[in-house]
Amino acid sequence: MEHLSHYLYVQSIAKSTISELKDVIKEGISEREIVYKAEDIMRDRGVNNFWYHGIGAFVHVGKRTKISESGKDYNPSETLVGKNDIVTVDLSPEFNTYWGDYARTFLVIDGNVIDEETLQNTNTQSALEFSHGIKSEKQLHSVFIDYVKPDMTFEEVYLYMNGVIKQLDYINLDFSGNLGHTIEFNKDNRKYFELGNKMQLSEASFFTFEPHIKHTNGEYGFKREDIYYFRNGELFVL
Repeated sequence: MEHLSHYLYVQSIAKSTISELKDVIKEGISEREIVYKAEDIMRDRGVNNFWYHGIGAFVHVGKRTKISESGKDYNPSETLVGKNDIVTVDLSPEFNTYWGDYARTFLVIDGNVIDEETLQNTNTQSALEFSHGIKSEKQLHSVFIDYVKPDMTFEEVYLYMNGVIKQLDYINLDFSGNLGHTIEFNKDNRKYFELGNKMQLSEASFFTFEPHIKHTNGEYGFKREDIYYFRNGELFVL
């Protein structure tokens, strides 16, 4: 597929940055500091631009994870990561005009980021909500992978996946209601998983799926984003 190697490369930078942030995010670090550190890591790996309104890392801490806003309005806060807390990080590196787009939710227990296996052995109320949110995000991506086909429209997928979110007793937090977008060379050309978009998935070379969700009775938001593409009718994760 044309350009695939370029996208694999820039997305690998986003993934390795998320991996490195596991040792950076701790109790007491601020949202703004996480942004600066993430952007520095990406620059050190050769990223020369951030395609999303110049923002390389879209970070929210604690109950601010429920906030959904455009990058045009984003200003990282001085909110500090707590002892038991949650952090969402959405990265937008650009390398030689090619975009990466990758988001994950970090869980902090006793002051440090923990993996999901460790979380399962932690029985505080916060840990239970955290665990359920992470599992629900993974389930949404799993359903998405099983469901989507090249001849489906973005609107069809939007309607179906929003139904799944409701079945899981979660709410779509996105400020414009969408669940992802096409990968372009100009951010203003993006097409979204939203009502009214009759474009077929096969017409897009690459597209994201990035549900931003909150449990109906929950206090925190969760994000998980990957870039997907079809090759010979089969769906792949970038």
